[in-house]
Amino acid sequence: MFTSPYGRLPVEIKSEDYTLKNKRKGKWHIEHWVVIAFYLLVYDVAALNFSYFLGLLVRFDLQYTSIPAEYMNAFRSFAPVYTVFAVVVFYLLHLYKSIWRFASFSELNRIFLASIITTLFQVIGITCIYQRMPAAYYLIGALTQFCLVVAVRFIYRYVTLERARRETSRKTQHNAMVIGAGAAGQVILKELKNSEGSQAKPCCVIDDNSNKWGRYMEGIPIVGGRDSIFENVKKYKIDQILFAIPTASAEERRDILNICKETGCELKSLPGVYQLTNGEVSLSKMKAVAVEELLGRDPIKVDMNEIFQYLKGKTILVTGGGGSIGSELCRQIAGHEPRHLIIFDIYENNAYDIEQELRHRYPDLKLTVLIGSVRDSRRINWVFETYKPDIVYHAAAHKHVPLMETSPNEAIKNNVMGTYKTAYAALKNGTQRFVLISTDKAVNPTNIMGASKRLCEMVIQSMDKVSKKGRIDLLPFLHAHPDKKIGGQVVHDPEDHMAVDGLDGSKSAGSVLKRDAAAGRTRTEFVAVRFGNVLGSNGSVIPLFKKQIEAGGPVTVTHPDIIRYFMTIPEAVSLVLQAGTYAQGGEIFVLDMGAPVKIDTLARNLIKLSGFKPDEDIKIVYTGLRPGEKLFEEKLMAEEGLKKTKNELIHIGMPIPFDTEIFFRQLEQLAKASYENSPDIVNMVEEIVTTFHPAGEHPSGETDEENEALKAQRAAMAEVAAARMEG
Repeated sequence: MFTSPYGRLPVEIKSEDYTLKNKRKGKWHIEHWVVIAFYLLVYDVAALNFSYFLGLLVRFDLQYTSIPAEYMNAFRSFAPVYTVFAVVVFYLLHLYKSIWRFASFSELNRIFLASIITTLFQVIGITCIYQRMPAAYYLIGALTQFCLVVAVRFIYRYVTLERARRETSRKTQHNAMVIGAGAAGQVILKELKNSEGSQAKPCCVIDDNSNKWGRYMEGIPIVGGRDSIFENVKKYKIDQILFAIPTASAEERRDILNICKETGCELKSLPGVYQLTNGEVSLSKMKAVAVEELLGRDPIKVDMNEIFQYLKGKTILVTGGGGSIGSELCRQIAGHEPRHLIIFDIYENNAYDIEQELRHRYPDLKLTVLIGSVRDSRRINWVFETYKPDIVYHAAAHKHVPLMETSPNEAIKNNVMGTYKTAYAALKNGTQRFVLISTDKAVNPTNIMGASKRLCEMVIQSMDKVSKKGRIDLLPFLHAHPDKKIGGQVVHDPEDHMAVDGLDGSKSAGSVLKRDAAAGRTRTEFVAVRFGNVLGSNGSVIPLFKKQIEAGGPVTVTHPDIIRYFMTIPEAVSLVLQAGTYAQGGEIFVLDMGAPVKIDTLARNLIKLSGFKPDEDIKIVYTGLRPGEKLFEEKLMAEEGLKKTKNELIHIGMPIPFDTEIFFRQLEQLAKASYENSPDIVNMVEEIVTTFHPAGEHPSGETDEENEALKAQRAAMAEVAAARMEG
């Protein structure tokens, strides 16, 4: 078969055609391996006969004249027969077709088998046909033959490896230190030494087990524990450190890597223990140490079987499915055998990327990708009426804090009204569960984005009450644009109405829901999931810092004391999926994200992990807090309590009570104002969300002394976060 850049083509190239082509050119081509095989055959013929002759010679004190004539005659007569037999055996066991530069135990085993077969033939053949030979003839002959046959082949491998090692040494760019003298460390050392493509030379090994100190692994000294890292980096002129302890806990990993990053060496590590158990440990699996590995928090553990049983066979809709959180939700959901996965996103490029990925990874997945906006009432209603999703994960939202500060009406239209319209469609069409993706910025918000997400949570809490109590008459009538005047009369714009016309021609938002309730339609459980910043997501500081470092700096940090809670995208999605299984309706699920992280320390660690020195090679510039930004984020409002779940890292915040009827009336006014692009929209939000205090304002009733105390508390939190990050 012939492989072209366009794929495999069913074209066979026969050896006769190739030979004929070379004949026409006046050439005769002999492959190099055929020449090597011929030399090996000649060598084997000599080695086979010399081995048994040596047996006779040793038996008679290395004096040729002392060998009796009958023994020599028997040896000479049987030698041609034995030689032909042995060569045939060697050929059948592929000893002339192996690639000896890669010889291993497989080749050694075949040589051993060939030696046993030929030895038995020698013993039985010469004894039965001619005469019994001295015992030394059989023993020394067999051992010498085995040693000579093995030696020539493995010496060739040794010479090839040594030549490659010297060539690699000339090309070597790094002196490497391996952290971990376990199974993974041994594999990495072996590959560093034997791989032709390796650009690093192993110089020493670090392990905290003192019983291993002073000993060698793969010929490389184990020089000490983590306390000796600095000393040995200097001694061996190390410029690359390979962390090869996939079984290490998050705390151990953080502590060791915090030491390593201070050396200024390039850091690489094996991502996880699963690679060791699956036999996937190799140099190619070594990745640059990610800054999240320095957070020192164990990953969230969720009951995947519970999630699997919950998602299997369900029709699931993910809004904003092309975004950072949405796309990871789709990946994990796709792996849990849903009946139908629907991705809804307004950005076609993002939607296309996740569609192609999922179709490649899960060819049997029933997948539908739709383009549209959650602000489009008719579109979102059509999606629910057509596909009838059982579960909805609502990830669609504007999330960029500074941009929303300059476009507050857009934050309300997209986040709040989009959530309301999607939740309404879910309630109307009997969706089982609706999970809102929220944020810790919704807690005591100081920016319109956080306030809009708090409003989204209030929408979800209100919708859950409507679903539980059947108070569908409370649902307000929202529309996207002001009513039109035609011929002096006010005419509603049908394209923007939230409600769908009832059979009686009414426009009530609750009319259809009443009929569904009367028909016994399953009630919808509405919940929200709140978590902090997601490492590596769109808009995260990590990609920004990396781009700034690649450009040579400076790295911009808004404030030296700013702190944030962090989690990885898979963790965030695991929480969201777990929330779906725990939901009873109306809850706000909160992740225990551990200690907060100081952004300044995060930036400095990232610079160090990139092999630079902060403030020397890469400058750090403090730009000041951006509009709507605050020094710290909180996971819960003071008024909310915490209730435990089966997962000790997942808690439930008890909802703050508010008057649903009043809220819906306020929401109706807010919708109208936002679509009119009202300049007073922030003030209106501040009236509805009592915990919202725009940046620069004191919370209601807070004195200057109390504000100073709050600042001191935040500074103390920042110090704790910095100490944790710096180890």
